[in-house]
Amino acid sequence: MSLLTYSGITTKVRAMQSHLLSEEQFQTMAGLEDVRSAADFLKQQPAYADIFTDLDDTRLHRGFIEQLLTRSEYRDFAKLYRFSSLSQRKFLDLYFLHYEIDIIKQILRNVISSRKADLNLSMFQEFFERHASVDLIALSQSADLAEFTTRLEGSVYEGLLTRLSDSGEATLFDYEMALDLYYFKTIWRTKKKILSKAEQSILNECFGCRLDLLNVQWIYRSKKYYHLPAADIYGLLIPVSYRLRSEQIRQMAEAASLDDFYAALKDTYYGGTDPARLEAQPDVELLYHQILNQIYAKTSRKHPYSIAILDSYFYFKELEMRKIVTTIEGIRYGLGAGEILALIKKQ
Repeated sequence: MSLLTYSGITTKVRAMQSHLLSEEQFQTMAGLEDVRSAADFLKQQPAYADIFTDLDDTRLHRGFIEQLLTRSEYRDFAKLYRFSSLSQRKFLDLYFLHYEIDIIKQILRNVISSRKADLNLSMFQEFFERHASVDLIALSQSADLAEFTTRLEGSVYEGLLTRLSDSGEATLFDYEMALDLYYFKTIWRTKKKILSKAEQSILNECFGCRLDLLNVQWIYRSKKYYHLPAADIYGLLIPVSYRLRSEQIRQMAEAASLDDFYAALKDTYYGGTDPARLEAQPDVELLYHQILNQIYAKTSRKHPYSIAILDSYFYFKELEMRKIVTTIEGIRYGLGAGEILALIKKQ
């Protein structure tokens, strides 16, 4: 049944995967002399050829390049959506929540900082009109927080963010945390309604590990940078655990020092599955990316005719976009190819 259901979409995804940049192509791009050359290089690649065509030198700043890359991502989503079956579209509709919340967070940053929006969503208008649950174009034009919350009336975000706004004490961190928690809870709850048990199990491996590792990151950052007490750390965590036991979370959150935190982490699934992975005190963010890259690659290979093929494609597409931005910014600031490639390997 899975083979019949997914044979068409799997073939489509594999064709699109063949256009993702290889390690050798990133090596080539990292050695280019300027941003113009990097843009010209991307224009030669099938995934970006039409998007980077006619890009003049006045529009080579980071914000516009990121918008072009995002356009490529949304175009891929739209292609797969058109090609997908009704059941596959249910997953894609759920996945779109990731894009919607990311845009809302970007708009919030501009509104709260009173910064003129460097966010032109007009090129995505048709895409958002088809998929979004709120008018993101209108929302991006909000002049202040009051107007922003007014434009959310009737949406699932209205009560969530209005309560914070009415408190008068909420920070950008509070808003973003509330949106993140809503996203994670919604995905974890809704997948049970739209996926078979077999596909839930597949998605759990990727998404469950992702939630666990985000909690590990937040505990680590809370301790290293903010020195928060355990009670405050618990309030920041996603209320979902997959391979982390409650006792392990408690040991990390209540660790008296970073040494104790790392000792507790080493006893978890993420510290113990690969002895070479954990040094005495590894880079936790690097660990996050290394483990997820392995899990998504393994899951898509093991279950090619399942929801994993879609989930993993979007994961690696976003990874590629981050690497491209890192490469271009490294070139912009005069870093050598070796330095740029070292930064890419951390993603």
